[in-house]
Amino acid sequence: MYTTIYFKIKRFDGNNEWFQNYELPYEKGKTILWALTSIREHKDPTLNFTSACRHAICGSCAVRVNDNAFLACKTSLDEVLETFDTNRLTFEPLNNFEVIKDLVVAWEPKMEKMEQVKPWLLPSDEGSKEMGFIQDESDYHEIAAPTDCILCGVCTSECNQLAVNDGTYLDPFILNRAYRFAIDSRDASPEEHINPVFENELWKCLHCMQCVSKCPKGIPLTDQIAYLRQESMKMGEVNNKGAKHAYAFHDDVKNKGRLNEVMLPVKTEGVINTMSRIPFALRMIRKGKINPLHMPKAVEGIKGVREIYKFAEGVSES
Repeated sequence: MYTTIYFKIKRFDGNNEWFQNYELPYEKGKTILWALTSIREHKDPTLNFTSACRHAICGSCAVRVNDNAFLACKTSLDEVLETFDTNRLTFEPLNNFEVIKDLVVAWEPKMEKMEQVKPWLLPSDEGSKEMGFIQDESDYHEIAAPTDCILCGVCTSECNQLAVNDGTYLDPFILNRAYRFAIDSRDASPEEHINPVFENELWKCLHCMQCVSKCPKGIPLTDQIAYLRQESMKMGEVNNKGAKHAYAFHDDVKNKGRLNEVMLPVKTEGVINTMSRIPFALRMIRKGKINPLHMPKAVEGIKGVREIYKFAEGVSES
């Protein structure tokens, strides 16, 4: 085991940024937050980072270590050293946030974006000031997981769509908030939470699963995004590339048990828009990746596939 840990921390004073090096003697059973606190208390009091509860409740201490986002108070330093197999760690602020100073990021722009999905209960007429709203145990469990979100920003830092998007795509934790109130049995207007999500490029999620795998609370964010997509289609939002692509997948697998990759772009984007992809398609043909003359036949056991569809449709209607 290591006797010394070497830290390289990204600094920012509002104008200039640089990396600064620190060393700490190894101590067993410590956390990332212990390392940051030790550096500030014993090495450099000018180092800025945020923390509060130290019990994975407030979400304020998330940082990047070796280009991976972690909740500092919850993450074992020993596990990090083992994962990266090195005693040299680089600390940086979360990705996809405006940096204020050192490891401190600005949350105000994110909160302004979150207001779009109305992250509060829009009550129905069934409740009253005296009695409140009755919610049975099963309905409560539906909102338990999304309510666990502590707004740590880890999902945002890991989101690959936010890394390339121009700012309209909503952060994963905002999608979580939309989902949490849309499924609440006490909410009267789920569409008011879902419509802003659809209007802000809901279908651009890359399914990289980084938000799920890195979430310190284990919230199934991609499942929530799938639900929001389904609900947007039920609300009539079907004339878009995302919905058309989903229906093309659905119909191909139901009819043949496999995809018709030649026709998939046409069904998704239309004939005219697909014309721009001809040069790319020709390269795919030359490489033997696609065969434009191949029309897929139904797979063996297609009846079983259709029975699965029939069963799923029955479940969704019940």
